[in-house]
Amino acid sequence: MTKSISDFQDEHGRITGWPSDRRRAHQLAILDYLTGLFEPGVSYDQGQIEQVLADHSTLEDPSFLLTELVDSDYLATEDGMYWRADGRPGARG
Repeated sequence: MTKSISDFQDEHGRITGWPSDRRRAHQLAILDYLTGLFEPGVSYDQGQIEQVLADHSTLEDPSFLLTELVDSDYLATEDGMYWRADGRPGARG
């Protein structure tokens, strides 16, 4: 079942809060939403990632979202670059 993230968004669609660990399905739904902001097969540096997350969040520390995206295997990272884990740069799908 896909969980709604609307309880964690403002009227502009920005993430305004982070669900408790008891609401892991909501956390994953937010991470899935945020992953969709990045193009498959495209590499981003940390500044670019953090800017996108800051633009789509009102959280005081949007880099928290980057950590969650990487730790939950939504984004992959190597040598200071990040990409969607479902679309490694240079891979043809």
